[in-house]
Amino acid sequence: MSDQQKEQIKEAVIEVLKTCYDPEIPVDIWEMGLIYDIEIDDQENVVIKMTLTSPACPVAGSLPAEVEQKVRDLEVVNDAKIELVWDPPWTPEKMSDLAKLELGFF
Repeated sequence: MSDQQKEQIKEAVIEVLKTCYDPEIPVDIWEMGLIYDIEIDDQENVVIKMTLTSPACPVAGSLPAEVEQKVRDLEVVNDAKIELVWDPPWTPEKMSDLAKLELGFF
């Protein structure tokens, strides 16, 4: 698989990530900075390293599974796996400027 094909898959994955929200925060998980890495192998398998705002996050059990299923459902993806990581810990500085603006940080 070419780098260009991997980049196209990554763009499709990011678009799906922008449809996933923590129900308590009106900003998608991509703009919140909860996605740390997206890896795509030559068989169109996707591994996403993501975190949550806190280990005690009420959606810790459901949000990663929702993200994994939405990515897996993409036609350009063979399989998807979420790796929930806590290091480095999430901080508000990881948010995009759009998220900060939406949440009134400016």
